[in-house]
Amino acid sequence: MADFTREAKLNRAFVKLTDTLTDDFDVVDLLQNLVEQCSDILDTQAAGLMLLDGLGELQLVASTSEETTLVEVMQLNAGAGPCVECFTTGKPVTVGDIERSGDRWPAFRLEAIRQGFKSVHATPMRLRGQVLGALNMFSIHVGELVAADVAVAQALADVATIGLLQERGSREKTLVAAQLQRALSSRILIEQAKGVVSESAGLTMDEAFAALRKYARDHNLT
Repeated sequence: MADFTREAKLNRAFVKLTDTLTDDFDVVDLLQNLVEQCSDILDTQAAGLMLLDGLGELQLVASTSEETTLVEVMQLNAGAGPCVECFTTGKPVTVGDIERSGDRWPAFRLEAIRQGFKSVHATPMRLRGQVLGALNMFSIHVGELVAADVAVAQALADVATIGLLQERGSREKTLVAAQLQRALSSRILIEQAKGVVSESAGLTMDEAFAALRKYARDHNLT
């Protein structure tokens, strides 16, 4: 029954991601679906997606939580952590026991442990050899992802990357940069709106983001 449930979830995830392959798809919703589906299917407790901005820095564009604690560990990961190694090499990076990762990423390691995370897996967002960012999944359990789970994470990331750069001329660097900047700019606007909604309505950041997302969907808006 567990395998059937997992297979059903995986099928739904691919359907949901491919539904976005239209001319006017919502790029933020696409990436948000990716982190949520991966975290659910692979039974991890948190996930975040980092994309390269115009200044050559990795920026958080989607995460399973909008709380500052997760954002902080994601930012440390992007500065010096498995995320950067994944982005640089273009290959998945798994740390089965963060506490025993040594001195490779001291600031990231300490913050991840403080938040209760025991392991992390990073999957590259890549297209035709070009790495655009990395999908990061955190678990409160020790242990590396098995090969089948690594393949699932990469497949979902690949579908989302195709959706992100779906135009036929996406091989051109200028268009790739424009598409990525579109995602990053959208995230900045959402951060501002989220703060206003949270303050005015007395909601947590997670609740404010959920409210914004529901309103957009209910009114057919991005």
